[in-house]
Amino acid sequence: MPSRSALFSQRSLILTLLILLACGFLATSLLSYFASRGAIRDGIVNTELPLTSDTVYSEIQKDLVRPVLISSMMAQDTFVRDWALGGEQDPERITRYLDEVMGKQSTFTTFFVSDRTRIYYQAKGVLKRVELNEPRDTWYFRLKAMSAPYEINVDIDMANQDTLTVFINHRVLDYQDRFIGAAGVGLSVQTVVRLIDTYQQRYQRSVFFVDPQGKVLLTGSGGGPHGLRVGQRLADRPELSDLLAQMPTPSGGSHEYQDSEGHSHFLNVRLVPELNWYLMVDKRENGALDRIRQSLYLNLAICAMITLVVLSLLNAMVKRHQDNTEAIASLDSLTGLPNRRSFDLLAGQALQNAARDHAPLVALLFDLDHFKALNDNHGHLAGDEVLRQFAQVLQGSLRQSDILCRWGGEEFLVLLRNVDGPQALAVAEKIRERCEQLAFNFASKPLRLTTSIGLSSLQPDDTLDNLIARADHALYRAKQGGRNRVCTDMPLADHE
Repeated sequence: MPSRSALFSQRSLILTLLILLACGFLATSLLSYFASRGAIRDGIVNTELPLTSDTVYSEIQKDLVRPVLISSMMAQDTFVRDWALGGEQDPERITRYLDEVMGKQSTFTTFFVSDRTRIYYQAKGVLKRVELNEPRDTWYFRLKAMSAPYEINVDIDMANQDTLTVFINHRVLDYQDRFIGAAGVGLSVQTVVRLIDTYQQRYQRSVFFVDPQGKVLLTGSGGGPHGLRVGQRLADRPELSDLLAQMPTPSGGSHEYQDSEGHSHFLNVRLVPELNWYLMVDKRENGALDRIRQSLYLNLAICAMITLVVLSLLNAMVKRHQDNTEAIASLDSLTGLPNRRSFDLLAGQALQNAARDHAPLVALLFDLDHFKALNDNHGHLAGDEVLRQFAQVLQGSLRQSDILCRWGGEEFLVLLRNVDGPQALAVAEKIRERCEQLAFNFASKPLRLTTSIGLSSLQPDDTLDNLIARADHALYRAKQGGRNRVCTDMPLADHE
């Protein structure tokens, strides 16, 4: 049985190897995860988002900037200026012109407002007269006072059932650069929103536009990131406090920030100079890293399984080694029988049980006759083979409850439990006769050998040494009496 210190040492070894293996797997998985994570983050910040922003910007140029060019073309068209300077004769000419521009350029609406008459012309005819005290007409007087050539304004379109519309209002100047009116086109906000939804679905990003003060001008139908809606300011959302600390007002470039829930976001900001808007493309980190995070979890699960398998194999190997060590320590290497060390443990327990239960216990001590001569004549290998075969004879003649060991050299010791003297004598005689009749085999040659047996019975207050000493004395008398016999220290069964 292994000592407690040996068991502790084995457990410590297994635990140490397990920790080293787990730490190695964990370190490898985490290093791989963080390396992949860093590469993905760099790719998002330095490549993916800027490319997406560039692509969306190109789409914006086509879908939103083009109306700016159309309105600029209308404001500089000589027909428009000549018709206004000529007294606005035949209004059908300007409405036909506006209708043709709207049809060919696929705009939602087109208009011209004369500064001389304040009449608002659109593709369907005369809409109204703009008034200074009319809130809906403040855009016109604001545009008139501007130095910039145009403005972009989100307003309702009276010509189309008050549909919310993105207007591009362009100043119209005469040939001496004097203000003579306003011309432009409009796009339905819903059309622009659908465009943004298309961008978001195509690129899997949040896309929205803000003005230089951080006010949201346009976003998708579901709103921007963190629930931003048109008309709100970036500062209105507490989730963007980390971003605003880095970027108090919109500025171009790539930014990384954390929202109030601790999620990381990547943001690319680009100025659209034609609109004087900032295009913002936002991507949440979690979505980008889901695959490598799943790979990390899978790697950790695989590592845990491998660790458990290795631990099981290691534990099995240690147990096998331990069993082998115990077997070597407790068994005779030649015959496979218990040696004297293990016999002492088994016999001590047998004596205690016999004394407690007042049960009989008999010792048989065997010695092979003329064994030295056999070694001298046939060699030690023959002697070893005879010892192995004799051990098999003993095992085949005894019960499972009996205790058998190789006592040393050519001597074997047996303890018979719950067997009285006459029964033990019969067992000894049976073994002696089998040995006498058996032809031991070595190198295909039969070898004949006999055994002498000493028998003693447990007496009150006997120790194991006393019991074996009396069996040894009886064996000595059997040897002296001519060998191949059983002698006992019990008077009732003296057999010499």
